[in-house]
Amino acid sequence: MSRRFSAPIILPCDTACSVIRDGVVDVRDGRITYCGPAADAPQWDALVTELPGILLPGLVNTHAHSPMTLLRGMGGDLPLLRWLNEIIWPAEVRLRPEDVRAGMLLGSLEMLRGGVTTSAEMYFHAEEMADAVLTSGARAVLGGPIMGLPGLDWRSMIATTERWIDADGLRFGPGERIELSYAPHSAYMLPPEALRLTGESAAARGALVQIHVAEAADEDGEQRAEYGSVPRLLEEVGLLDGRVIAAHAVHLSDEDIALFAARGVGVAHCPGSNAKLASGIARLAELRAASVPVGLGTDGPASNDDLDLWAEMQLSALLARLSTKDATAVRAPDALLLATRGGATALGRDDLGALEPGRWADFVHVDADDPAFAAGLDVPDEQLLANLVWAAGSRCVADVWVAGERVVAGGEPVRVDRAKVQAEVREAAARLRA
Repeated sequence: MSRRFSAPIILPCDTACSVIRDGVVDVRDGRITYCGPAADAPQWDALVTELPGILLPGLVNTHAHSPMTLLRGMGGDLPLLRWLNEIIWPAEVRLRPEDVRAGMLLGSLEMLRGGVTTSAEMYFHAEEMADAVLTSGARAVLGGPIMGLPGLDWRSMIATTERWIDADGLRFGPGERIELSYAPHSAYMLPPEALRLTGESAAARGALVQIHVAEAADEDGEQRAEYGSVPRLLEEVGLLDGRVIAAHAVHLSDEDIALFAARGVGVAHCPGSNAKLASGIARLAELRAASVPVGLGTDGPASNDDLDLWAEMQLSALLARLSTKDATAVRAPDALLLATRGGATALGRDDLGALEPGRWADFVHVDADDPAFAAGLDVPDEQLLANLVWAAGSRCVADVWVAGERVVAGGEPVRVDRAKVQAEVREAAARLRA
């Protein structure tokens, strides 16, 4: 299908965070062919959809465990390691594949309603997650966790990922909605040999590696004592030779940041989860100054406890300003780019996160009929972006498209009955609590 979308305001999320007034976005075969002022647009003979408000790229959630909608609110006042050991892991042992599918489907719908079109997911039963994402119409980078716990064989987990990629390819589904990745949980959950073999296998296939890095100060003392830091351990075993995104990355030294910059390692910054679990404040200003690719992540909906990337935009800027005592450390345009273009770059994806020719037509319509935009859209660019980032939020998302297909209309998912999915999750959650 071919369609032109017009709007009073279009935010392409280019590196300058430009504001296009009276703009259009042209879409053919699920990809963008033009984005710019209507006055400069090519002649168009296909359908035209006129929208009020603002069009911007779909948000990119660079780190999530979305099936944990099933576990939302459990152990909500515990620090990370106690929360994992006492609450989460015992509950996850009881999860069935159909539970994970229901939890992922609800999480996917929650994100789509908030304008998140892509999420990077690490969780069990990845095939069920893929089915849920394809059902909702969203997009995801999926990895089944590779862990070294009693009863879990990390070698077989690596082999499972290899077989899936070799069978289906790195990307598949309509509009390449699914990308497969490797998901070693962390350096403290795996021996160095497992990290090395994971890195080799992923690099051989050009696959992304998702891994938790230096989230809490007390999680990986043994690894830090032997190698100096977790990034140095990952470098020594060769894991940084390919595509890598480090989730959380809170406790990094200057040397660690320089290493990530030199290796092109992306960082998934999760300010909400880091704050809730008292893990610390990641050094966002220093990471950005070193040109480390940084995106935003929600983490799981049991450790945040939502999947709202608009909230992460605000928190990322607020905590960066507070920790540096600099009110200009992260501005509104910076925060918006972290949630869009920055997230795509951190995941190694140049086909997402911006409204540019050749990229997938994943975009969001923000309704400006809200007190956040009481001054209207005909305000200076700086004020417009400030109102979008600081005052609006997920409540203003009206419509969402993925690969040119409308998947949210009027704030509700198009493909799936949300009430039915919520009922399935409620039933599964009750069984897990029993």
